Formats: sequence, C-alpha cells, structure tokens
Amino acid sequence: MNLTSPSQVKAWCIENGFHPNRTLGQNFLIDRNILEVILDTAGVAAGQRVLEVGPGLGVLTEAMLERGARVTAIEKDARLAARLAGALGDPEGLEVIEADALQLDLDTLLGGGFDAFVSNLPYSVGTRILLDVALHRCAPPTFTVLVQAEVAERFAAPPSTAARGQAGVWLQLDYDVRLVRTVKASCFWPRPEVGSMIVRLDRRGSDLTPQERDAFFALTRYAFTYRRKQFSSVLRKAPAPLGRDDATLAALFAAADIAPTARAEELTNSQWQALARRFAGAESRESRERGRPRPQQRVT
Repeated sequence: MNLTSPSQVKAWCIENGFHPNRTLGQNFLIDRNILEVILDTAGVAAGQRVLEVGPGLGVLTEAMLERGARVTAIEKDARLAARLAGALGDPEGLEVIEADALQLDLDTLLGGGFDAFVSNLPYSVGTRILLDVALHRCAPPTFTVLVQAEVAERFAAPPSTAARGQAGVWLQLDYDVRLVRTVKASCFWPRPEVGSMIVRLDRRGSDLTPQERDAFFALTRYAFTYRRKQFSSVLRKAPAPLGRDDATLAALFAAADIAPTARAEELTNSQWQALARRFAGAESRESRERGRPRPQQRVT
C-alpha cells in the first residue's frame, strides 16, 4: 500500500472497518514532500537507532527503514500496533511496542541509547510525550517532530511574547529549538482543524547542577501558574521551599539581574538559570544552618 496515497489509505480503513480516532490524534501524513522534509531535517541515516512515537499506519516508519535506520515504534492503538510490522514486510530493523508512551518506564526504554527521536506526534499528548523524553537524562541528542503549529511556536517562543510558557522555557534549557516548516492541514487524512509545523531540537545541555535543575523546574512550574502576576509577589506567597521574605527575594532577584516587577513570561532563560543557582545556593546555606549545632550558653 502506498501510505502517501489518500485514496489507498481511505480504502484500507474502509476495508478493515478502521475509524481514525481523533482523541488519539490519528491524523495520517499523506504528503510525500513533507515526509522527505522530515527525513532530511532529522538526518536519518543507515545504522541510526531512532525512536518513534505514534507511527500510525507507518508512513514515517517505512521511510526511515528505507534509509537504513533501526526504528523502535511505540503505538498505543492495538490494531495499528498489530498490523505495523507485517504491513511493512517484517523488517529486521523494526521493533514495535504496543503501549501508551506516557506510561512507559523511560529508564528502561531510553537506557539502550537512541541516536534520534523522529515522530509525527499526536496533537492531544504530543507536548507531554516530548517533554518526558527530552528532559530525561538518557534523551537522544536530536528530536525532529511534527506538531500542532501553535504548540511549535510555544516551544521556540522568546521572552515577552504571548506564546512564552513553561514548555518552551523547559526545552530551551537543554536544547536549541528551530522551527523548520509549516505543514498545511491538507497534508493529513483525516484533515485536522489546524496547521502543523516541523520542529528540530538539538541538545546542548546546561551547566546547572542537579540541585540547581530541581530549583529551575520548581521555580518555572510555580511561576507560570501565575504568569500574569509579578513574579516577586508570587514568591512571597509561595509555600516552602520557594517562599522567601521581601529582603531575601530582593537580594536574589538583584543578583540574577531580574527586575522586581518582572513577570514569568518576561524572563530570559539565562535569568531563570541565574535565579535557580541562587535559590539552590540559598537552600544549601539554610540547610547547613539548620544542621549546625547551636552554641551552648554558659551558666554562671
């Protein structure tokens, strides 16, 4: 079957009584040109180990196998997972895992090492899947994904823009994010209601310590819950260990070169990292102070 032929894809679905599930994001890519752009952007080559989530009918899977890649494909839909390997000729380089990607043990999945993550991600859970994998300590060095255009813009959004949010700040901590190309809704069947975009992520890492990374994620998670409020006022009311008094907050913000009136969406990633370092350092000092024995008073 030609998986980029709308008529053949529709015919297969009719013959097999298969109804694409919009809840699962089953919008199949049917444009050969866009398929080639994804492959070229990802740099798929012979011998690479590639992780794919949501292969669907296997149009991207098949193309990567043709280039000599070894593909591990994770498919939640039992019917699609069962047919995938056989439909593609039971290739030696394909491993199909029937599972919900959000429920997998990523330590086990990623522990063997992948060279790339290449996927047409389901609209409904694409962001969660990408963040789970990209932020894992064993994440592949590159990601090439096809996602909803609005979501892609959030991934790459700079400070002080409406699209700036938690997902973009988190990804930009460890990755260079590049918007490659918009993809029209007509390139899919069934046709989605919105356009899509190809995104490339290249890992560069950060120099934050584990404790500083914990502070970074805690700060950004809390801050973007109140994104329209001044961040310093939000932290005054925050629970431990984020909450600080006015004097301490003023010193921490000044040291990180952050205005006290700044909102979460206005901070650069450098400022977030600087603040995380200082929060982590302050917590370490406070912890040491709590653990230090108090001097005994001399009784006279």
